[in-house]
Amino acid sequence: MAISDIKEYAHLTEEDVESLRSELDAIRRDVTDSLGERDATYIRRTIAFQRVLDAAARLVIHCSRERIGWILGTTALAVAKSVENMEIGHNVSHGQWDWMNDPEIHSSTWEWDMAGVSSQWQYSHNYRHHVFSNVVGMDDDLGFGVIRITRDQPWKPDNLLQPLRNLLLASTFEWGIALHGLYSERDRVDTAAEKSAHTRALLGKIVRQAGKDYVLFPAVSGRRWRRTLRANLSANLLRNLWAYVVIFCGHFPDGAEKFTPAELEHETRAEWYLRQMLGTANFRAGAVLAFLSGNLCYQIEHHLFPDLPSNRYAEIATRVRALCEKYDLPYTTGSLAKQYFLTLRTIHKLAFPDRFLSATADDAPETASELKFRTPLTAPSDGGTGRRTGLRTALREARSRTKRH
Repeated sequence: MAISDIKEYAHLTEEDVESLRSELDAIRRDVTDSLGERDATYIRRTIAFQRVLDAAARLVIHCSRERIGWILGTTALAVAKSVENMEIGHNVSHGQWDWMNDPEIHSSTWEWDMAGVSSQWQYSHNYRHHVFSNVVGMDDDLGFGVIRITRDQPWKPDNLLQPLRNLLLASTFEWGIALHGLYSERDRVDTAAEKSAHTRALLGKIVRQAGKDYVLFPAVSGRRWRRTLRANLSANLLRNLWAYVVIFCGHFPDGAEKFTPAELEHETRAEWYLRQMLGTANFRAGAVLAFLSGNLCYQIEHHLFPDLPSNRYAEIATRVRALCEKYDLPYTTGSLAKQYFLTLRTIHKLAFPDRFLSATADDAPETASELKFRTPLTAPSDGGTGRRTGLRTALREARSRTKRH
């Protein structure tokens, strides 16, 4: 099922994993030491671009007389909302720009243009998801509590509905994220007063957000309020669908492995790095698509260095991919269409009980473990702390046959 011995799965020794950590730490140091005005200019120009695009889109929606004008304005508004949520809001909230000491562009002050409360999302995402990435039972982002995404999650009869749940989640993604953040915050506090405070905070944000999109802007449009209301509803729907596709393609296609809680026992920083590399997936993107996805087409790099500025992920990716080649590790990537197709296949397949599935539980496309490499001749004899030459060779050959590029 899920991986419980990451070094065995990756066919690496303790020395290999520590060496990998040193090289990844070097990448972090190089990027951190080189941060400067170029990066600060990038995020400031991105924020300015987003705000100008948002204003221009609303002006086109209001002033245009033809349907094509409404379509162009609504599409531009959806793009502006996507850029704000992913390239700005998501990345600022990760602390990627805290080094600038700008009181506006800071993880402690930025509130994104979406239903959820940024501070609530930071706990559920920055901590629960990024620290415990793809650990079954600990990472709440594994299916977001409504979709079975690995056989390690027991099948229930209501999983038959998950193809429909998937469509609902995609279209209402901002609301799902908002509730996800609230539930995480409520789970970590003890008193009813604290739980109530978090609920009130979310309700207040929802009132402000919905009031802006569905009351204020339509109201200032006067007799054309219906036109503006439809545009805001459509732009939010498009933004939700796009954010959902980007997030799901980075976490749930084949090759994004899952892990058991046992893997966390005595986990070192080096093994944490390795878990991020094995548990995430990229999709290929040019400069424009990367920008529109918040540079989350580089999900592997983002999980390795979530607090490094997103405009550096492309250059980091070149070095990370070279490390994967050096250590014979998979660098899971593909076209956006391919990654989404694989994700949809998993969602629809795991809607059914395991007895209807053909692949073995330890060697399924969506979930694999170190057990798929074991034979009576290669089973580890030292508790997983070292590797015999024969085992290492057998695992390396087996991994190379299943390696994904």
